Amino acid sequence: MSDIPPAPLRRAVRPARRTGSPRTVLLVMCAGYFLVLLDVTVVNVALPRIGAALGTGVAGLQWVVDGYALALACLMLTSGTAGDRYGHRRVVLAGFAVFGAGSLACGLAPDVPVLVVARIVQGVGAALLLPGTLAVVGRAFPEDAARARAIGLWAGVGSLALPAGPLLGGVLVDGLGWRAVFLVNVPIVLVALVRSAAVLDESRESAAPPLDLPGMLLGGLLLCATTYAFIQGGRSGPGAPRVVAAAVTALLALAALGVAETRRGENAMLPTALLRRPAFAAANTAAGIMNLGTLGTLFVLTLFLQTVQGRSALQAGLVLLPLFAPLAVIAPFGGRITSRTGARLPAAAGLLCAAAGLALLARAAPHSSFPVLLPALLLWGVGLGVLTPAVVAAAVAAVPGERSGLASAVNNTARQTGGAIGIAVAGAVAGQPDDPDRFLSGLHAVALGSACLYAAAVILVLALLPRAARRRAAP
Repeated sequence: MSDIPPAPLRRAVRPARRTGSPRTVLLVMCAGYFLVLLDVTVVNVALPRIGAALGTGVAGLQWVVDGYALALACLMLTSGTAGDRYGHRRVVLAGFAVFGAGSLACGLAPDVPVLVVARIVQGVGAALLLPGTLAVVGRAFPEDAARARAIGLWAGVGSLALPAGPLLGGVLVDGLGWRAVFLVNVPIVLVALVRSAAVLDESRESAAPPLDLPGMLLGGLLLCATTYAFIQGGRSGPGAPRVVAAAVTALLALAALGVAETRRGENAMLPTALLRRPAFAAANTAAGIMNLGTLGTLFVLTLFLQTVQGRSALQAGLVLLPLFAPLAVIAPFGGRITSRTGARLPAAAGLLCAAAGLALLARAAPHSSFPVLLPALLLWGVGLGVLTPAVVAAAVAAVPGERSGLASAVNNTARQTGGAIGIAVAGAVAGQPDDPDRFLSGLHAVALGSACLYAAAVILVLALLPRAARRRAAP
């Protein structure tokens, strides 16, 4: 669910002179990372108010969420290379500027199409910031021990954004309205942008590969066409001409992407040789399934809590806290367990625990109290807390050490892709919340379907992940 930081690249770099103290650099980069992850969850509790204010249904709300996720998924693999090639300071400053502009445009959006475009702009800024802030932190702390502590703090601050999102979103929506969820980013981004410009000097890779623009464009077309097919299919049926056209476009884009990446070889955005490694493919498939089930179910569950059960945005955020809090608390311990036992068993255990929690959501009813929902949310959240570091560790362990940065970036992309598709599928299954009975049946179907996918992923990881994680000596 959460974005685990990519492992720092282990290639020689040209160090940059720093004008600011490492602590100041770390503080500013943590602020950027926090905002990126905050906007993954903070918008969910605002969706009913957005729908009512802008006169849109579930399909429009799906695009509001998916616009951000699609931009992240499409650019995640190339933004790190852009920093290596053009300079991490330049990319981070651009990320802050684009993210801030997107946030301002979201807060001022007069209608849903403008809001969706603004969310895409936000996602572009987030894709620049996510790997860029980590790269800057890694270079600000040249000693191994200090770097490890700094990256741990950076990751911990990011983890706090996930439980903070529903709570902060609830407070802002109930107190100031849905636009405040986006406008709150603007002053923070302005301060971070000014401080970044003052304390960061440039650094770049000595021999960075060229950007894979064909791969990026074809990958983006594939994701957008797939998402459109599911969202439009939920509105007009799977046989509608637009749905069929989108599905055909997605298939053609997939074929073209495979050909383009194979021809590009080692300079491909996604080297196809990595996907032929069974453990790597299994780890990233499990990561995609994790976010597909989690973000899809969360999208429907948030609408259920507010539209069907009549809770306020803050009340919905408080109800969701047992889902997100374990991610911040358990993930570090899950990482330690994975380092000792290997990723195979923790990944399977996390999937089974989360599947049990999702299955328990089938008990949800229009008048279900918080104690009825609590066991489902806790099991779901605990499972994700164990699963997330395991699938990242499995992906990194499945490739040579010098490709660890790419491996974790692919894992991040798999999660974002799964989340975007999950939201599209879940909204199509659940339908409109103004029909409570049908919507509740849709929530049950989405939760149980996600639980079944998680159970299938258990078989996958047990069959293809190695029994013990491979350990590498520090370079």
